[in-house]
Amino acid sequence: MNWIVDSEVIVMVKYSYYPGNVARQSSYEVEDTIQPLCKTLGIDLFEIVGYNSDGGNIIKQGNKDLQLTLNARNIALAEKNGHHIITACASAQGILHEALETFRNDPIALANANTVLSKTCGITAKVDEITTNHLLHVLVDEIGLDKVEDAVINPLNMDVACYYGPHMQRAGACGGDDAWNPNYMEKLITALGGRPVEYKSKTSSVGNPSLLSLGDSVMKMTARVLNDAKRAGAQVIVTACTQSHSNLDSYQGKAGRVANKDTNIPAVNLTEIIAFALGHFPDRFAQLKTRALLIGS
Repeated sequence: MNWIVDSEVIVMVKYSYYPGNVARQSSYEVEDTIQPLCKTLGIDLFEIVGYNSDGGNIIKQGNKDLQLTLNARNIALAEKNGHHIITACASAQGILHEALETFRNDPIALANANTVLSKTCGITAKVDEITTNHLLHVLVDEIGLDKVEDAVINPLNMDVACYYGPHMQRAGACGGDDAWNPNYMEKLITALGGRPVEYKSKTSSVGNPSLLSLGDSVMKMTARVLNDAKRAGAQVIVTACTQSHSNLDSYQGKAGRVANKDTNIPAVNLTEIIAFALGHFPDRFAQLKTRALLIGS
């Protein structure tokens, strides 16, 4: 990893940025907010030119080797950049980490993926040094919460439920956080001037990627997370997974009707809430606080 250093502190880290499957599609608010917040905190994002989908664990259900090859291609492109990978999606982080672990433990899987890549793209993946990281863990482990707190312009001053989801909660994929009982996001929210709320389903699945095949079951899983967060006193739920976010946001109404539970709570991506606290998009932050007050009244 490359650092730019002045006489007192490290002021810049460099990463190959993997947007995941939705940040530049249905959830462009993630792309809107990750760029300015990273500039504020000294993270230099390098485009992975020509990146592709990681398969979203949907392709894996029909063709595991294809999903591995898709991830090998992204890894090879990031290696060409010369920087480790960063993503703001817990699902993407989990998938990339699993692919790296598979390749490192199974040379045949890596050879098979590289054979396809060599024939179709003219590139191969080495996977010997590169790492993949979620933005959350980079902020806590590398940038430091003191630096984040010093950069806050608009403190959150809200009760916040943190949603991790299950995808990156495994040893080696979640930085120095506890895979079973994580608290990095709660620490980050505190640094941003918010009040983290504890609730029991913060790492539970909301059914991604089974929305189309297991509709009612997925809605009940989604409703449980939203209702747990609301009953715990949260004014807003913040999600570390851009794929799961659509369930927790766009499908709130349907989830509430199917499960017969109160699911009405503002849901925002982690990148949004960080950017808001750092002084970016104050109009959107004002709208969020208004929504939280109206829903809670």
